[in-house]
Amino acid sequence: MSGIDQRSTAFLREMGITPLWTARVAPPADAIPVEEAVIETPAVAEAPAVVVDTAAAERRRALETPPVSSHFGPRPAATESAWGEEPPAPPPTDEEIANMDWPALRAAIASCTRCGLCKGGKKAVQGSGAQQALWLVAAGATTASDEKENHPLSGEPGKLLDNMLAAVDLSRDANAYVTNLIKCRPTSANGGDRAPSAEEAAACRPYLERELALTGAGMVLTLGQIAANALQGRPLQEPLAGARGAVHALNGVPLVATLHPGELLRRGADKALAWADLCLARAHDGRPG
Repeated sequence: MSGIDQRSTAFLREMGITPLWTARVAPPADAIPVEEAVIETPAVAEAPAVVVDTAAAERRRALETPPVSSHFGPRPAATESAWGEEPPAPPPTDEEIANMDWPALRAAIASCTRCGLCKGGKKAVQGSGAQQALWLVAAGATTASDEKENHPLSGEPGKLLDNMLAAVDLSRDANAYVTNLIKCRPTSANGGDRAPSAEEAAACRPYLERELALTGAGMVLTLGQIAANALQGRPLQEPLAGARGAVHALNGVPLVATLHPGELLRRGADKALAWADLCLARAHDGRPG
């Protein structure tokens, strides 16, 4: 094969294939042995053809291949989140909650996103007790103890509540349903308990109203100022004294406000006030006698 002509040289240079290998000018045939000429000619003449074919193919592939994306793996669909998961379902509306049965209500509370308290892996604390009840007992917000025990009104306050209910012939097992208005625990910056906001109370209120309807309770007993004020449309920090001593109503059901058992443990002298509230509630719960 002869050496590369000027036209081929120009073509290869336009493609950026340099430097070029060219055959040396061969001396007269009678100056070198035939064997040497035969060996040298293929080495010089064939090498450019190999280089040209390989490099040109690589460059053509580079031009035809689309740019490599920095995204690893398949791109998520338009409906997926940045983490490649389906976005959470929208929270239930008040109207949807008002038509739930017990299984649907408990599932909705467990997966609720109606306010920001569910963030950070918090677990909602469900109400407990008799699903067909004479009284619905409502505290304000879930506490650290409730969250740990996964049970509303837990620990020493819960034991005192059980004694209070027994004094008016009630129990969680038989005829009382106990729940927190705010199902997830409100926490401060350092992780401690804090008072809930009005928005957090409003977000959870439809759940409590549905619990009341499903239990068929004839009396609502609120424990502490948060539950009493939130369910009566008052500012949450208003003193409880303004709600005590009278029979109010929640969705047509009588409501009586009393002190939280946790407060009674700190101020034993106030137990007499709580007993008066229990007697008032007992007189208006629809039971004979």
